[in-house]
Amino acid sequence: MHGVPLPAPPPPASRTVRAVRRLDARLLAALHARGDDPRAAAAARALSRAGEHGALWLAAGLAAAAVDRPRRSAWLRGTALTAAAHLTGVGVKHLVRRPRPTAVEARVAVLGPHSFPSAHAASSAAAAVAAAALLPAAGTLAVPAAAAMCLSRVVAGVHYPSDVVAGALLGAAAAGLGLRSPRGPRGRRHG
Repeated sequence: MHGVPLPAPPPPASRTVRAVRRLDARLLAALHARGDDPRAAAAARALSRAGEHGALWLAAGLAAAAVDRPRRSAWLRGTALTAAAHLTGVGVKHLVRRPRPTAVEARVAVLGPHSFPSAHAASSAAAAVAAAALLPAAGTLAVPAAAAMCLSRVVAGVHYPSDVVAGALLGAAAAGLGLRSPRGPRGRRHG
């Protein structure tokens, strides 16, 4: 039959990619199983809801800006970087279009069908990096809270672990780079 040739099939996944996918699936199953404990499932649901659109982190950043007048502009900058990390994660998600896990039951509702990277993880890591840079005491609270937020997405069954790792790396990089510009983490010009 003559006409338009069919596109070539995609190349087979490399051995490394297949190994990462298998590890991702095993870790997802193991961490999701932790949600069989009703307390863990309730915590995962609560964290997932609080982190929707970066809401928890944005509210915390704005609250810090309101009460910490000497670092107000720095807190606002950290909050803006957190929002930017979240939006970047959502944008990448629309480009990559990786489907959410189907081998486990989702314990929370999701807003879209794509999972890579986790925007919850991106905003959480950005907020933790910004908080730790601005006020180390805030970092001692934000870092474990961000880790719990990230873990909750896998326990809830809506992200693969690699989605969360990629989102956290994206968020940490966004905040780290944003805080390294001419205005330092304390909000004052250097030089």
